[in-house]
Amino acid sequence: TSKKRTLRTLFRPAALPPPVISETSPSQKKLLAYHRDKEQQEVLNQLLIDRALEVYYKTVDETDKRDAAPPIRELPSTVRKYFFIAEYLFLKERAQSNPMIPIQQQWLRSMLALLPRSLMEGRDRKLITEELLKEIVRDYEKSMQRCVLRRVLVKPDIKELDKLEEEAPLPLLPVGLDFSSTWHNSYIKAKQQIISTLHILHPTMKTLLDFGYRAFFNFLLVDFSSSREKGPIDCKSLKTDASLSCSKAEEEIMSTWYRRVVGLFSQSEALDGVKLDQLESFYNCVAVLMSNQLKGLLGRTTEVFVKLFDPEDGSRLPLFKMDLTYDEKRMEFYPSLQDLEEAILFVVNCIGQTLQNVQTMRAWLTGGTATLDAELPAHIALWAKSTLKKSIRDNLEGPKEHFKGYVESYGWLVDGTAEERINRFIAAQPSFDEYT
Repeated sequence: TSKKRTLRTLFRPAALPPPVISETSPSQKKLLAYHRDKEQQEVLNQLLIDRALEVYYKTVDETDKRDAAPPIRELPSTVRKYFFIAEYLFLKERAQSNPMIPIQQQWLRSMLALLPRSLMEGRDRKLITEELLKEIVRDYEKSMQRCVLRRVLVKPDIKELDKLEEEAPLPLLPVGLDFSSTWHNSYIKAKQQIISTLHILHPTMKTLLDFGYRAFFNFLLVDFSSSREKGPIDCKSLKTDASLSCSKAEEEIMSTWYRRVVGLFSQSEALDGVKLDQLESFYNCVAVLMSNQLKGLLGRTTEVFVKLFDPEDGSRLPLFKMDLTYDEKRMEFYPSLQDLEEAILFVVNCIGQTLQNVQTMRAWLTGGTATLDAELPAHIALWAKSTLKKSIRDNLEGPKEHFKGYVESYGWLVDGTAEERINRFIAAQPSFDEYT
C-alpha cells in the first residue's frame, strides 16, 4: 500500500516475445538426434556405474565400513562385470578427451590437387569442396581416436558392452599383399634390365627420332591441295603427276633423311654401350623405328589426299576434265566414270608403292639386301579406297544427271530413231506440201 516509487514500479517487467514455431530442417533434426543420442549414452553410462557401485556395496555387510570393503576380485562375477564396464567406460572417456594430432594441411592440399579444376570452380562447388574437407578431417580424427583406443585400452569381452558400442571394425590391410619386403632393390634391378635391353632409350635412337621428325613433320609424297586453283585436269595427267611426285619425293628422302641416318651409324659413337651379343636386337630396333617413320609418312599422305574429296567440303575438291562424246551412235563421257574412279584410286596405290626398297642399316653396313617394312598399313589402304569410292559416287551424281538429260533429249537423233523415221517418211512418197 506504500506509494513510494521503487524500481519495481518504475520499470515494468519486460514482455517476452511470443515463441516462434517453425519446422526444423533435416540438418537440424539430424543434429538434435545426435545430441539426444549422446546425452542418452552419457546417462546410460552413469547408470551403469551407479548400478555397479550399488551392487558392490550391497554385498558388504551393513555394519562394516566402506573402507573395509572386500577386494573386487573376491566379489561375485555379476558384480565384477559391472565394475569392468564402468572402469572401461571411464578410461575410454578420459582417452577420448585427450587432444589428437591434427591432420596436416599439406595432406589436404594434396587431396584437392587430385580433383579436376572444373569441379572446384563456382560458389556452390566451393561449398561442396569445403564440406568434403570437413568430412575428411572428421574421418581422420575418428580413425585416430579409435586407433589410440585400440593401442592403449583393451576392451573387455562382455556382451553388454558390445551392445553399448556398435561401431564398425577398423579397416584391415589388403589380403595377399606383403608390405614388409622392400621394393627398392627390385626396382633398381628392373631399371638396369630395361636400360640394358630396351634399346629405344639409347641416345642414338633419340637422334634418329629427331632426324625423322625434322624430315617428315611437314612433308607429303603427293600434294594436290592446290589442284583446284590450277583448273580442270584429265585422268592421264593425274596419274602422271602422282607418279612424278612420288618419284621425286623418294629421291629427296633418300638424299636427305636416309643419308643423315647412314652418316649417324657410320660413326662408332652410335654403338656406345651396345654389347656384341646385342647388336642384332639393336639393329632390329633401328629397323622398326625407321619403318614406323616411313609408314607414318605414307599414312599421313594418304589421309590428306582422301580429305580432298570430302563431300561436305568442296573448297579443295579437284576438278576433272571430261568430254561428252558421240561414237557408233552412242553418247558417253570420255573418260568413263569407271576410268575416273580408277585414276583417283591409282594415286593411293602409287603412294603405297613408294619407299619400298629402302635398305636397313644392318644391310647397308654389311652389304646385305634386306629392306625396311614400309608398306602402307592394310587398314589405312582399305579405309582410303572405300572412302574414295563413296566420295566419287556422291560427287558424280551431278554429271550423271547431266548425262541423263542429254540422252533423254537428244538420244533419238543419234541412236538411229530419227534416220528410221526419215526413211519411212520418204518411202511413203509424200506430196510437196508434206515435204514442206
